[in-house]
Amino acid sequence: MKLLRPVLLAIALAGAFFYFTTYRSNRLHPADWVSRPDKVEITEAAGNESPEAEEQNNISVYRKNLPAVVNITSKAVTFDFFYGLVPQEGQGSGFVIDKDGHILTNYHVIADARTVEVTLHNRRKYRASVIGTDPAHDLAVIQIKAPDLTPATLGDSRNLQVGQRVYAIGNPFGLAGTLTTGIVSSIRPVKEPNGAAIDEAIQTDAAINPGNSGGPLLNWHGEVIGINTMILSSVGQSAGIGFAIPINTAKAVLNDLVTLGRVRRPALGVRTLPISPELADQMGLASDSGLLIVQVVPGGAADLAGLRGGSERAYLGNIPIMLGGDLIVAIDGQDVQDQQDLSQIMNSHRAGDSVRVTIYRGKRKMDVTVTLGEAREQV
Repeated sequence: MKLLRPVLLAIALAGAFFYFTTYRSNRLHPADWVSRPDKVEITEAAGNESPEAEEQNNISVYRKNLPAVVNITSKAVTFDFFYGLVPQEGQGSGFVIDKDGHILTNYHVIADARTVEVTLHNRRKYRASVIGTDPAHDLAVIQIKAPDLTPATLGDSRNLQVGQRVYAIGNPFGLAGTLTTGIVSSIRPVKEPNGAAIDEAIQTDAAINPGNSGGPLLNWHGEVIGINTMILSSVGQSAGIGFAIPINTAKAVLNDLVTLGRVRRPALGVRTLPISPELADQMGLASDSGLLIVQVVPGGAADLAGLRGGSERAYLGNIPIMLGGDLIVAIDGQDVQDQQDLSQIMNSHRAGDSVRVTIYRGKRKMDVTVTLGEAREQV
């Protein structure tokens, strides 16, 4: 009897399981609650509504610039201790700037590349030649020979306002022809990982990811106002903080890059000291801000224009300086208060340009025309 109880219990459990999972479910009739009409009635939109004004502008900017944006593939060779020479491949973006096939991109996109290949929006591929590089500003120009190219329209990056809408077109992660939108988040100086300094970098929240480097940042009118170059992220992907090189910085050196292959960096040929109100008061200067010329380079741009350096020896703490030189307060009407202001102004010029330098010589204010020399003349 004791042996029979477990058997009977097992049979009872098995019967209950069969009843609830098989027999009872087979008695349900789906037809009682599932309908099968002759035709499904759905709710459809009235028609293809036209895009709103903002959407239409997004579409217009994209269609206008897509033919100018290219995908750049660079191939380099690195040395590995165990494997020897190892090929490496990188990707970035760029945009066509003229009918001759010149393409503007970042220097780091093509740096150390043995071969560079460009893929157009129509998927045609061309071998590219490196025409000129400017590592100091992370800029490069390459060239392809291709018919019927559509150049991008270069805009003006001066006077950009935080909050302006911007568009980025590029090839993030190799996904060609990708458009992202955002705003100008800030204008600030930044330094790239390779040491290149961007004085007035355009910060944006438009999504920028690996592969976007070298692509255009566009304004509402579809004009290029920057070159997307880097992101600030702890994970190597977009975190809503990207930076672009102002297009005016690139325009100032384009001619040199194309015609010379290098940039004739402009310089005044001076060594200066930034002046604070306290220093101005101690030295008896006519302005409480500006750059005091401590020394001019013999034969340099400032020297040839008649600007004067200091002639009276003094000490700033333990640092010897020369007083009595001209005090630079503006260049071409733009106030100059420190070396960063001077650097930003120089970035919009090239060697050989003439600028109007406003100075105080003693208590007398005057303008002096200076023809800029090359940066190697700078002290």
